[in-house]
Amino acid sequence: MSKTKGGQGRTQRLDKVLSHIGFGSRSELRKLAKQGLITVNGAVVKDSGAHVDPYADKIEVAGEAVHYREHIYLMMNKPPGVLSATEDKRDRTVLDLLEERYAVFEPFPVGRLDKDTVGLLLLTNDGKLAHELLSPRKHVPKTYEAVVEGEVGPEDVAAFAEGVELDDGYVTLPAQLVILGRERGKQVISRISLTITEGKFHQVKRMFQAVGKKVVFLKRVSMGNLALDESLPEGACRELTEAELTLLGAEI
Repeated sequence: MSKTKGGQGRTQRLDKVLSHIGFGSRSELRKLAKQGLITVNGAVVKDSGAHVDPYADKIEVAGEAVHYREHIYLMMNKPPGVLSATEDKRDRTVLDLLEERYAVFEPFPVGRLDKDTVGLLLLTNDGKLAHELLSPRKHVPKTYEAVVEGEVGPEDVAAFAEGVELDDGYVTLPAQLVILGRERGKQVISRISLTITEGKFHQVKRMFQAVGKKVVFLKRVSMGNLALDESLPEGACRELTEAELTLLGAEI
């Protein structure tokens, strides 16, 4: 067992390493160790409190190789009807949708999407990255596609480019509004794309309310340089690729 972690930091307790990535509770791991089912670099380790280097040591549990990582980064295509929260007494949250292999890392949503808003949601247990993406000083762009009741026209594009006054008097930062199309029936329906660089409460809906229109469908399609994987079904999630992590600036 290594004494240092090859530039990654200090060694860690074996049971802490294994419980962090879902191999069981510390009491369960203690039993596995006593049964001789845990090996480190080919040697049986019966003390689950022994210190190991999770990045350099070869650890196996009942013959299964352990691939350690401290952080997890997930892309979810959030469905409607669930909350972007870690827990709620009444409604399901996005964490309730996670497979156990992801849930053991205790990720949290980076920012919030309204209950009825769908699309790109990043979940991670990397607090540093979350702070970078959410910091108001960073002005990380977020792009949404929406269906809006009413005819969105050039005057709205110009108003959003200057910033609109919300119902509480706050004037938004300049936003990029693109008209994707219109459908004319009993009521005009507009399809739009909107990129904003801040995250006020219900901001997109309130911006359209400020110009006399109502958002009836809202989907986030990108955050920073990360775009939603359109092949990901609503309610599903997957780990980010290394290329996507690089786009976000995550230290991997």
